[in-house]
Amino acid sequence: MTAVSPIFLLCVVLSLSSTVDSDCYASRYLRQGDREFEQKNKKFFEFNEQSNTWVEVELPYDLFSCINGACKVAYSIQEPITKIREGEEGVVVVSVEKDTLGKKGSSSYGILPVRKRISLRKMSEVSVWVTGESGSIYERFWNGLRWVIAPHELPLFAGYAVSVFMINHTILALSEAGQLYQMQLTEDSQPVWAEFVPEFDRGASRETVQLDSGVVSNDNERMYFCTKNGQLLELLGADHPRWANHGRPPGANVTAITDAASVRPGLLFTVSGAGDLYEYDPTTKPPWKKHIHQQGSVGEYSLASFKACIIHSLIGAHSVSLFLLTKNGELIERRMHQRKWKWVVHGNPKGHRLTSITCISRDETNENPNSLFVTTAAGFVFEYHIQNYPDRDLEERKWQNHNHPPYAKVATGKSGLQLQLGRMIFPLDDGRLAELHLSSLGGEKLGPNPPVSTRRKPSIKYVWSLLDAPETEGWNAEYCTEQSGPTNCILGTKDETGDIPVSRWRKDSKTQHYYLSPEADSNPNPGDQNDNVIPDKWDIKKLFRLRLMQEEKSFFLITENNVIFEYLNTENTWFWLRHEHSTGIEGAVGNYNGSLFVVDEDGSLLIRERSSSDLTWINCTALRRGKQVIAGPPWDGALGQAPRAKPEDSIFFVSKNGRLLQFTVRTQISEIVISAQTKQKNLFFSNVILQVALRKFKWKDCRNPPGVKIASIVDQEGFRGNIVFVVGQNGRLFQYNKVTELWHQHCQSQHLVLSRLPGTAMRSSMSSSKGSLFMLSEDGGLVEYKWSSMEGWNWIEHGPPDTTVVLVGAPGPCFGGNELFLIGSDGNVYLRYLDRGEWKWRDCGFPYTAYDETDEEDVIDRNCDSKVSNTRPIPFSDDSVIFELRDGRLGEMRRVEVGNWMWSRVIGTPSSLCVTNFWASWAM
Repeated sequence: MTAVSPIFLLCVVLSLSSTVDSDCYASRYLRQGDREFEQKNKKFFEFNEQSNTWVEVELPYDLFSCINGACKVAYSIQEPITKIREGEEGVVVVSVEKDTLGKKGSSSYGILPVRKRISLRKMSEVSVWVTGESGSIYERFWNGLRWVIAPHELPLFAGYAVSVFMINHTILALSEAGQLYQMQLTEDSQPVWAEFVPEFDRGASRETVQLDSGVVSNDNERMYFCTKNGQLLELLGADHPRWANHGRPPGANVTAITDAASVRPGLLFTVSGAGDLYEYDPTTKPPWKKHIHQQGSVGEYSLASFKACIIHSLIGAHSVSLFLLTKNGELIERRMHQRKWKWVVHGNPKGHRLTSITCISRDETNENPNSLFVTTAAGFVFEYHIQNYPDRDLEERKWQNHNHPPYAKVATGKSGLQLQLGRMIFPLDDGRLAELHLSSLGGEKLGPNPPVSTRRKPSIKYVWSLLDAPETEGWNAEYCTEQSGPTNCILGTKDETGDIPVSRWRKDSKTQHYYLSPEADSNPNPGDQNDNVIPDKWDIKKLFRLRLMQEEKSFFLITENNVIFEYLNTENTWFWLRHEHSTGIEGAVGNYNGSLFVVDEDGSLLIRERSSSDLTWINCTALRRGKQVIAGPPWDGALGQAPRAKPEDSIFFVSKNGRLLQFTVRTQISEIVISAQTKQKNLFFSNVILQVALRKFKWKDCRNPPGVKIASIVDQEGFRGNIVFVVGQNGRLFQYNKVTELWHQHCQSQHLVLSRLPGTAMRSSMSSSKGSLFMLSEDGGLVEYKWSSMEGWNWIEHGPPDTTVVLVGAPGPCFGGNELFLIGSDGNVYLRYLDRGEWKWRDCGFPYTAYDETDEEDVIDRNCDSKVSNTRPIPFSDDSVIFELRDGRLGEMRRVEVGNWMWSRVIGTPSSLCVTNFWASWAM
């Protein structure tokens, strides 16, 4: 017996070092160094613990690297490709990429997750429809003056959208649940979605059909769908639809339709789950045919379930080429020439795994009219120049790397679309879009251009332009309006009242900054590492001592000795209600749908809510994957707006180790059918349907920005939907997108260091993205971070109200988008308000300003100090705010007019030593 020495797979630990430019617009991609690992062997083994033996692995084989629980593919061992001459099996290998065996695996740049709901569809030259990762549908439309965005949301019961289609001028949408919806117009010409159910002949099965994906034929008359159970369906027309079920290949299924009658009418190409290519022709018998590899040919490539690109007359007048992708990320061609099929392997760029193909029209004016654009697993875009015949001199130039937009990666596994010659749109991994276009031929500000020659010149190259997305994806683009003006949904007109030209309507790529890869394990500001400490409990108590429960009816107070009281108004009588718990309560960190979230002295998150006629406690930390928390969102939504309970909603908290935690409350409406039967002359059955709301709680660790612990939450979805703004322990501002689960860091000058306290959001109208975040600087000054569609993001330093006063505590609350309350170190309340477009300060003092003017001990209770403490105040109504005084009592201010507030009353509390009457009761 020949002894075989096992080959051990060694783990190479790479030390990382990175430096960050202080310039705000410098790229902050944090990745490993360009270490290279050379693969010299063809066989590799792994140790099987169950059998206690070494087992040969099948190639390709991924090697994973895990750091702090975050795993990614560090290297991919590829199967060696040997050059095979064209022979009986009809296989041609265009090139032999020796460097793919060992040099820069596809994972050298990290592998992005697949965004399952993203899709693009070009409806016309001026209309592009998008389904975002949030499951929303929106349209980018050129109104003659600018690109505007119009929402086309599916109804709530339909769930998330995953793709849209247009057949015979009828728009269809496919939901994640596999249901089809048709857009219809009401009597007043308003678009609505109606369910579009597949209906077959009477002899066909009436079981519910769940669709998985679909394609439209070139003549726009037919649609083909593959179902979730692997069948092929055909839809002819939409006004008078006719459905046909073509079944599936013998012994296989249909997971993707790679081509719908582009080669010739009626001929379809599909890919099975096993990665085999099939063609379906209803005019032949049998209708299904499998395209096979001869055994021993080029790796017997397994195809990915993805739409192919079709190119006619590539090497001859009657040749047809289908460009497909393999599961291991290589480009492969199925070519028919002179009535013979053959496989042609084109490979992939060095170190990259291909995940999608973007087809473009053939440009006869170009020096190389045949090109494809491919997206890699790392979010790069390459242009592949197709050679009619192999040419060794052109091997190095056939893959042209267009990289990706600054501070963003292209979504992997998703095709882009060609807007016109020289212009393509790609979805980005962070939820936005990006246009890859020839310089001076595209971008956000240019609409459809007349046909021009795109013959390449040395001075013309492809460049990237970022396209903003709406708030459903966590971004800043505003929806169009029905009012006449530049943002009209149909026809844009110049704004005669404004002097700002269209060219300044929106900033370029510097509007949003710093896409930080979640896998990066490095601190962007190494010098600030010493500041990465969690605030102590005293700070937590001051920040979350007060919490509004019901406007003008109820709020909660946490005392210094960890007792929780509720201030209630019942039949015009105010009294204090004590809520007992076995452990002391540190703070009230949230209010959702009538339930109060508090943190006890052990760091456990508890819910206090009413169940029937009783009050109950729920320990959320004791649930599966529960965590200990120290802080939550500063506010619970806008006043005056009734909280809308959604099927699924989330509250975010900060953990003890400085990570962002998402606590999801999911409400499911279940129908219970109760059958009752009565027997008289006949037998009757009566069904009673009861609807029961069931709640499910779920924890999720959203981690933290790379290398920076979180100090506090500045705002949760108040300023921007689906976005949580946080302050790091290094005094920098970050945001977390709960749709894409990505972190961004905002541009901030080096001298501006934020305090670790929560902030407040100010947004005057939900129809406009314009607004501001207000925070305090480390030296006690007021800082504003302002967004507008014309100017983008801007920092504004308001400073303190006076040179002798610094601001303490957290800023807020704000009212009406033009009034903001703050507390000074002198115990006074200060109001920052807008007066005719100009910010002004007003000193509102504190209750009983005559307190220090008398020395009569029989009048003055020395336990009373009516100056305002630095406890974060709460709004009590749209014209009332509650502050805590230094003696433990509460003071209320009410608005007299805009910019003018007066102290209205002082409220005694059970914890204050200042003598004041109050009523207290207990709730068990």
